[in-house]
Amino acid sequence: MTSSEVRFVSVCEMFSNNLFPVDAKYPLIHTRQYQVQAFRMSDERFLLRGAIVDEKPAGLYIENDPDPIWMHHMIVELQIVYPTFLIEKASVEFKNHPHLSCTNITDHYKKLEGMSIARGFNAKVRELFGSSRGCTHIGALLAAMAPVAIQTGWSMRVGTAMASDDSAQSAQDLQEQRVKQFASTINTCHIWDENGAMIAKVRAGEEIEMPLPVVRRLRDLGRDETDWLAGRS
Repeated sequence: MTSSEVRFVSVCEMFSNNLFPVDAKYPLIHTRQYQVQAFRMSDERFLLRGAIVDEKPAGLYIENDPDPIWMHHMIVELQIVYPTFLIEKASVEFKNHPHLSCTNITDHYKKLEGMSIARGFNAKVRELFGSSRGCTHIGALLAAMAPVAIQTGWSMRVGTAMASDDSAQSAQDLQEQRVKQFASTINTCHIWDENGAMIAKVRAGEEIEMPLPVVRRLRDLGRDETDWLAGRS
């Protein structure tokens, strides 16, 4: 199938369908799902909301039960300052849990407040909430949320670029702002190696390549790439 034949769907639509091929040879016995969403609160803040669900299929635990059972359903909400990625507010909610005492650890996660969700976050989470100091499922959810926060930084940058009047800023101010916005991506993967080509382009004030999914989508829509770039320069 060529890129022009791909039908793009939203994540919500995607999760309403089967992501995996149906394997009739084996009975399904467990499903875990993560979902993370980010919401723009202002130019300086966004809300990151994550959910984790562990589901036992219908009839597995209770014979002839027509419905599945959610053994775990937890929600984490983080208010994050941009572009520093500091966690300003944190809350954890246990909606479904196997034991009454599971919720005893809820307030412990207030320790997330003041932490950076960027570099070193997972190690700090293990230090504060690992083993008997927290909930293993909340820890797994936080690990899934951290890279989404960095991805949200890109969305915040795009939104800010579209709404701002860059003509009122000097070239030096724009470049300093750009470097600051990209700082959280440095050394997050091989593409963003601090000594690599991409970061070198950012520091030099050069344009980096457009995201490939955006390129493909623009072509499918019959729209020009230069117009898209002009709106974000």
